Amino acid sequence: MSNIEFSKAKLSDIENMQKLVIPEVEAGLILARSSDEIATNIRSYILAKEDSKIVGFCALHIHTPSLAEIRSLVVKESKRGQKIGQNLVLKAIEEAQILGLQKVLSLTYRQHFFENLGFVEIPKESLPEHKIWADCIKCKHFPVCNEVSLIKTL
Repeated sequence: MSNIEFSKAKLSDIENMQKLVIPEVEAGLILARSSDEIATNIRSYILAKEDSKIVGFCALHIHTPSLAEIRSLVVKESKRGQKIGQNLVLKAIEEAQILGLQKVLSLTYRQHFFENLGFVEIPKESLPEHKIWADCIKCKHFPVCNEVSLIKTL
């Protein structure tokens, strides 16, 4: 992973971000986001690049002055197992700490990945109501969701 560089996303990255996430969206593992929605939230995204090509990204989406969410975590399939995803999450947590957030949330099918980073499972019913209606209602699995809710206290 020595040649992986992490940086904040730019508007010019959106097209390649969308291409990278297509298989995960089609598999129902990540919620589809329009290019306009990504543009509106571009400051939330952290990229992993290898030779100037995007090989992974995630977003730190702020819900309240004390709570943010790790969302849209994706790593190119051929690059998985190289700690790129772990480092993306750690960069997002670092940013959350700098911003003074107290907790970081994740809704995921990859429970053990997040538990290895210090997240603990919480009941979905404890999620902020605006989270459920703003995002979950757009998911093809709603209302029967198998994602696990996890949180990390900073």
